[in-house]
Amino acid sequence: MEPNRSRARSALALAALLGLAGATHFTRPKYYDAIVPRALPGTPRQWTYASGAAELALATAVAVPRTRRLGSLAAAAFFVAVFPANVKMALDFRSKSPKARALAYGRLPLQVPLIAWAWKVAKAAP
Repeated sequence: MEPNRSRARSALALAALLGLAGATHFTRPKYYDAIVPRALPGTPRQWTYASGAAELALATAVAVPRTRRLGSLAAAAFFVAVFPANVKMALDFRSKSPKARALAYGRLPLQVPLIAWAWKVAKAAP
């Protein structure tokens, strides 16, 4: 496969992931409301919708070649910023089923490859 085509596919896959995640904030908001750290001002639903809108905006920026570099850098920063919500989820799920706990704790190390992926897309952007 041509390097340019491979880079474009990687960027579009990242955009698709962000878009799907962003959309689920609006279709299944209760799930996300539950992992919003309570120390944040406002309601959990406000944060759920704001983060969903941010992911949709990031998806668009990553998908468009002209804005891909900035969008990918912003996506990497976003993945860092939402890490506290993933930690809260893992802590909250300690009393849940083993499967739920495994999923919650499994999300934590996944942030690292997501950040690396967004960084790689940014570096390869035109």
